[in-house]
Amino acid sequence: MAGPLAGLRIIEFAGIGPGPFAGMMLADHGAEVIRIDRPGPPGGVGSMGGKDVLARSRRSIALNLKSPEAVAVARRLCASADGVIEGLRPGVMERLGLGPDELLADNPKLVYGRMTGWGQTGPYAQSAGHDINYIALAGALWHYGRAGEKPTAPINMVGDFGGGAMMLAFGMVSAMLNVQRGGEGQVIDCAMTDGTALLMGMFWGMSSAGMWQEKRGANLLDSAAHFYDTYECSCGGYVSIGSIEPQFYAELLRLAGLADDPDFAVQMDPRRWPALKDKLTALFLTKSRDEWCAIMEMTDVCFAPVLPMSEAKVHPHNVARGTFIDVGGDTQPAPAPRYSKTMTDYPRPETAPGKDTSAILAELGLAEAELSALRAAKAII
Repeated sequence: MAGPLAGLRIIEFAGIGPGPFAGMMLADHGAEVIRIDRPGPPGGVGSMGGKDVLARSRRSIALNLKSPEAVAVARRLCASADGVIEGLRPGVMERLGLGPDELLADNPKLVYGRMTGWGQTGPYAQSAGHDINYIALAGALWHYGRAGEKPTAPINMVGDFGGGAMMLAFGMVSAMLNVQRGGEGQVIDCAMTDGTALLMGMFWGMSSAGMWQEKRGANLLDSAAHFYDTYECSCGGYVSIGSIEPQFYAELLRLAGLADDPDFAVQMDPRRWPALKDKLTALFLTKSRDEWCAIMEMTDVCFAPVLPMSEAKVHPHNVARGTFIDVGGDTQPAPAPRYSKTMTDYPRPETAPGKDTSAILAELGLAEAELSALRAAKAII
């Protein structure tokens, strides 16, 4: 493996959503990530038929964790690792005999990453939930939506991936760095509610300063301002405008042909925003998205076309940067961020569950007779 995390080994107990995303990030940047899958053919919840981007660049071992023999193998594997990722409800790993007490006793330098929605403690800890619920409780979902409309879930990027997976990846790397500097292994309690609340940090500050209302669609950044919104064009496409700073606002007015319109002279008066938005709405409907791109793209308006995934992958800027890559014949986002000197490996497609079981166990020192005994006990496939 190549990358800044090369040399680190992570054991990931297979799950869906944020746990795999964190594993993908660590693998993208050079860590060896081994996924412990359940035996049996793929096709359960979260299965994408071999096209799961979040499962890329892993090896896979299939263990029947209901078997004591398989649990012993899992412990042996975790003893060889720098970190573990699991995303089950609090207490499940303990009941399997794979909780932090057992694994840290085996490997005192281990970083044990726990990914949940509600966290390991608190009244909700044992309740089921999904991204929409976590960001609701964290005080984020309330603020996504337009004036007079109900809150709208921003797909599952905020709770699962921003407030969950990326926080876990950051916590894992931080704790492993601490171990390398002489610290002890420890448990990372990563809750999507906590991470989502943290992502709202700027807005808590704005609220304290009297600069943010709890009413949806009434603030500078939540679709109230005419200079920070999306607009439909004559072709049915959309463009995005983010002309907050005075110099960018002036450029918007100039290129839109509104520099001499006195109605737009006062930018920051919220009382005038609805009327000005109506004027801009009508204006953007007079041209197609491509025509507006020809006028405003790559200027200081703070402008970009609103692209679906199918167009984003072929946009010249994204093509120039290699933002999207081909992995096994499918388009995937490239690893990010990038490094000026450290090269990373090209991502590999998702591995079939259990494909690498024999090889991984042989690396652990298990002889063929031991592998045969594990197969006979249905501990492995």
